[in-house]
Amino acid sequence: MSDNIFKGLGIALVTPFTKDGQVDYKALERLVEFQIANGADFFCIMATTGEMPTLTSEEKMRIKEFVVDTVQGRLPIIIGCGGNNTKNVVEQLEHGNFKGIDGILSVCPYYNKPTQEGLCRHFSMISEATDLPIILYNVPGRTGVNLNPETTIRIASDCRNVVAIKEACGNLEQVKEIIKNKPCGFDVLSGDDALTYSMVECGAAGVISVIGNSMTKEFSKMLHLEMEGNFKAAFEIHNRLIELYNLLFVDGNPAGIKAMLSEMGMIENVLRLPLIPVQDSTSKRISILMKELSSSLH
Repeated sequence: MSDNIFKGLGIALVTPFTKDGQVDYKALERLVEFQIANGADFFCIMATTGEMPTLTSEEKMRIKEFVVDTVQGRLPIIIGCGGNNTKNVVEQLEHGNFKGIDGILSVCPYYNKPTQEGLCRHFSMISEATDLPIILYNVPGRTGVNLNPETTIRIASDCRNVVAIKEACGNLEQVKEIIKNKPCGFDVLSGDDALTYSMVECGAAGVISVIGNSMTKEFSKMLHLEMEGNFKAAFEIHNRLIELYNLLFVDGNPAGIKAMLSEMGMIENVLRLPLIPVQDSTSKRISILMKELSSSLH
C-alpha cells in the first residue's frame, strides 16, 4: 500500500478573474471552500487549468499564499513547477518559497522535444533539487513529447521522491503498462476526466480533475464508489457525465469549466488572452446539460 497522500479527487484549481481581468480572490476563496465541503481530497494549483502561463510572478506568489492560508492544512496542496529549461526549474525549486505546499507537479518539457534519456536526466535533476514529493505530468497533446512507460518506471525507481504520475496520454494500454510494472509506493493519477473511470478500474489511485472544480460532489462520489469496489454505482454517475466531459474541452481548457462555474454563479466567465470564453453554442449546451444533471444526480 502506497503512503502517497495524493489519492482520490484532486482539483486542478482554476484562477477566477474579475470582469476587468484581475485575480478574483473572493471567488477563489468561494471555490476552495465549495470544493472542500463537497469531497475534494487535494488541490493542484498553478497548472494548466489555473492559466499559469498568463499570470505574473507576483500573482503566482499571492495566489499560492492565498490558497495555503484559505485551506489551512485541511487538504494537501500541490503546485505546478515545471518547464523546458531544466536549470530554471531547478533554481525555482532551490530558491522558491514552498511553505504550506505538500508536493510538486512537474510537466514534461514542452516544445523542444527531448529524448527519453533527456527526460530521465531532466526529472533526475528536479528530484535532486527538492525534498518535496514530485508528481510527473505526462500530457503529450500539449508538450509534443510522450513520457514512455519504461521511462516513467525508470524515473519512479531511480528518484526517491517521485511518488506519482498524472497521466494524460489518452492511451489506456500505456496506463496499464505503468500500473503493471511500477515500483511499490508509486501511484498513477488520471489527467483526463473522461478516462478516470477506466483508469481507476485498471488500478489508478485517483485523478487531478478539471470537472471537479464544479461537479465536486458528484465526481468525488463516483470516484470513491469505484475505489471502494462499487463499480456499478460509480459507472452510473460516470455515464451521466460523459457529454459534459466532452463539452468542457470542445473549446479548450479552462474555457469550458469557467463557463460551467459561471453558470453556477461561482465566478465571472473571464479568461486571459490568448484564451477566450467558449462559443455561445457550447455555453448554451452546458447550461442545458447542467439543468438536466441537477435533477438526475441528486
